[in-house]
Amino acid sequence: MAFRKKVDLLLPYQPDLLVIPECEHADKIIFPELPTSAVWYGDNQHKGLGVFSFGNYKLELSTYHEPSFKTILPIAVSGGGINFTLFAIWANNPQDKGYQYVGQIWKAIHRYEHLIKPEKTILIGDFNSNSIWDKPRRVGNHTHLVDKLSLKQIKSVYHHHFDQTHGSELHPTFNLYKNADKPYHLDYCFVSEDIMLKLTNMQIGLYDDWKKHSDHLPLIIDFNF
Repeated sequence: MAFRKKVDLLLPYQPDLLVIPECEHADKIIFPELPTSAVWYGDNQHKGLGVFSFGNYKLELSTYHEPSFKTILPIAVSGGGINFTLFAIWANNPQDKGYQYVGQIWKAIHRYEHLIKPEKTILIGDFNSNSIWDKPRRVGNHTHLVDKLSLKQIKSVYHHHFDQTHGSELHPTFNLYKNADKPYHLDYCFVSEDIMLKLTNMQIGLYDDWKKHSDHLPLIIDFNF
């Protein structure tokens, strides 16, 4: 939360795109460098999902957006080296009984099946999930999600880059209560194979650098478009 207090920490990375869960409305943020465009969605002006572009990149929320999924946003990204569909994700709807958190994403990827293609597709954000919490009898657990996306040749950048398996990640993206002794991997970037081929680097922010600012660590991903 309170992204307005952290924006100065991220802009030195010269991002083309920022995906910020738990983000206040864009009107409440003072940017040292104004975004080219922004998409924000949420029920609470202080806590929604914000996506910001810089440089030549432009964002447009898809007309197919289903409000019942709240903060799972299909966005058309254009104007850069490649046009693609970005699914910005903050899986946080505990009220949808039986489909909380990763279940929301499971439902969304079926609703948006026609938009999720084997090329020019990115899904990124706070999934609030990991294979370690799979319930075998529950349809739509984390492993089911990974397998479903894999059928379209859409895979996790982190697991590809660091040669990791789901559920056995060596690098956390979240520390419960900002406690280094309670690490979890909850944040992901899944991309289609054509975009994966453009990957040049990935890093996860260091706990010591971010513990004062957030319980999550940023994913910093570079593609050569």
